[in-house]
Amino acid sequence: MSGFSITWLDLREDADQRARDGALANKAIAALAQTHAPQAPKLAVDLGAGTGSTLRALQKLGANDVVWRLVDHDGALLDEALRRHRKEFVIEDHQCDLQIIDELPLAGARLVTASALFDLCSKDFIHALCTKIGAQNTGLYAALNYDGSTTWHPAHPFDEQVLAAFNQDQQRDKGLGPALGPNATSALKDALESVGYSVEVTSSPWKLDSNDKALLQELIEGIRNAVADSLDHQALEQWVQFRLNNLDDCRCVVGHTDLLALPNAQG
Repeated sequence: MSGFSITWLDLREDADQRARDGALANKAIAALAQTHAPQAPKLAVDLGAGTGSTLRALQKLGANDVVWRLVDHDGALLDEALRRHRKEFVIEDHQCDLQIIDELPLAGARLVTASALFDLCSKDFIHALCTKIGAQNTGLYAALNYDGSTTWHPAHPFDEQVLAAFNQDQQRDKGLGPALGPNATSALKDALESVGYSVEVTSSPWKLDSNDKALLQELIEGIRNAVADSLDHQALEQWVQFRLNNLDDCRCVVGHTDLLALPNAQG
């Protein structure tokens, strides 16, 4: 799976927190409290946990009595999550290959969570995971899945070509099979409904402006790197320089969706 640095994850976290749909996140927290075994811990398994962004987001909304099982392939990210949160939460950390669905530590979870993960995943991965989740009657809260839309102000004539090339790149293999990219949420919804879940989807766009210059610069450079092999070099460089030169007046909306899926008895 493609790696992400602590620096990048920290840089995007404020935009993620602003974008995340609060009402749906609160429903996810409420789902953690619903159980037929009141003495069992409120266990959330966070896939692709990184440094604990999902934990922090739900903590801000009042999820303070949750046992977190953080799962990631990157041990350094998990170490950072433990450094930040081991004194305030009961945390289990599991370094493992997310592709091996049968070995994911999902047992006992009331809720499986993930942020900015499923657009990196393949249809086969999503189908297998949803089948496993459905078999144990566990809810799924999946936030910040890229939906394929990006709008810029001021506009540039090359915006559409860049977006089309970027969306194509989002569907290459990122380590979890051929990625669904912008099609991830619809695939998740279909797979979860097929195993008897009630699914709610909400919009959670990044809304960036001149206060997000550092993130915008990294986003522009990241787009350049993703599409460099598929677009005319000179035209792309002109687009990049235009974007960088207009950071003081920039507004950018990057579309994402949040999803909450619960067994129908809880929905």
